[in-house]
Amino acid sequence: MKWHGPPTSGNMGSSHGALSEIQHEGKKIVTSKQASGIVLLVVFARSAWGGRPASVATEMAVVARRFLGALGPESRAATTFAFQDEERTNWHFIPRVRKGVALKHLTPAQQRLAQAWLASGLSREGYIKAANVMYLESVLYELENQNPIRDPDLYFLGVFGDPSENGTWGWRFEGHHLSLNFTLHGGRVVSASPAFFGANPAVVPQGPNAGMRTLADEELMARALLHSFQGKARAKILIQTEAPADIITAASRKAEPGPPVGLPLAEMTEHQAAALLELIEIYAHRWRPEVAEAELEKLRKTGMEKIHFAWAGGSEPGQPHYYRIQGPTFLIEYDNTQNNANHIHSVWRDLKNDFGADVLRAHYESSPHHRHPSGH
Repeated sequence: MKWHGPPTSGNMGSSHGALSEIQHEGKKIVTSKQASGIVLLVVFARSAWGGRPASVATEMAVVARRFLGALGPESRAATTFAFQDEERTNWHFIPRVRKGVALKHLTPAQQRLAQAWLASGLSREGYIKAANVMYLESVLYELENQNPIRDPDLYFLGVFGDPSENGTWGWRFEGHHLSLNFTLHGGRVVSASPAFFGANPAVVPQGPNAGMRTLADEELMARALLHSFQGKARAKILIQTEAPADIITAASRKAEPGPPVGLPLAEMTEHQAAALLELIEIYAHRWRPEVAEAELEKLRKTGMEKIHFAWAGGSEPGQPHYYRIQGPTFLIEYDNTQNNANHIHSVWRDLKNDFGADVLRAHYESSPHHRHPSGH
């Protein structure tokens, strides 16, 4: 089974895993029967786990163990790492050789279990975006004269530690333009970042899916927000006339963007502040609802009024551009500069707690009989 798609609705019989267009909250999005089916199964499991809703940690542990149990010894060994292994924080969003087990080396049945595992961390909308990010590798394969590095099955799963309902462990799903990192401890998800989604091409230029946009809201809503500002407020937001070549924090293991720049939410109108919060929610709601709400609650506790919005580069479609949303505890970065501004990178970082660093540090400092993952 391949992560190919999405033919138009008129090609639903295609062998490439048909994706159709549906209406969602008044917006047309691209989705797949396969994506919808996997997510619906996971949602059903959440509502009927032994007669009661499953916790996030329980569900993730169960789907992880189920996947690992379906692998042969060699694949299982390639997939599993010690929690303390440095590989856990060795993340990136470029095409490169990765550790873990690749989708292309799995049987169709194993791939379905991998999809269920991926869906356990994402909302329905987030899962569809992830599936379409992977599908774009098929688009690039054709646009780049069948470039072999463009492969929608070159996405890797890795688990760090023993998947358990109450233990300390983590997992990663990663490949080109997609990196999802979850850390669990004490029966809850203590970190869901870094969380990276990219899209190349941002708008498919030709072929049966011409016009397809995988991360449309992330671009269109931000540009609309920018255009709502005038005068001194807009001058504060525009931090550079040229956009940086890529996100500033790149694939750093710890995000260090410096102090917030741009305009704080406290200086925005009520309408502008609401639009900024809606844009933040677009990013947060890629995760499953419980995880998204936990991340948004952190923002509320540290003060929404302290969140800054900044823009660099051109303000019109087709012009290279970059924006940053930064608060006391989190950072969202987005850029669209490469390939004639048709190539999106976007990421959510926790400035203190990527990979669970802050929560785990506090745990180990209060429990001296436990060894800190860093070895200290």
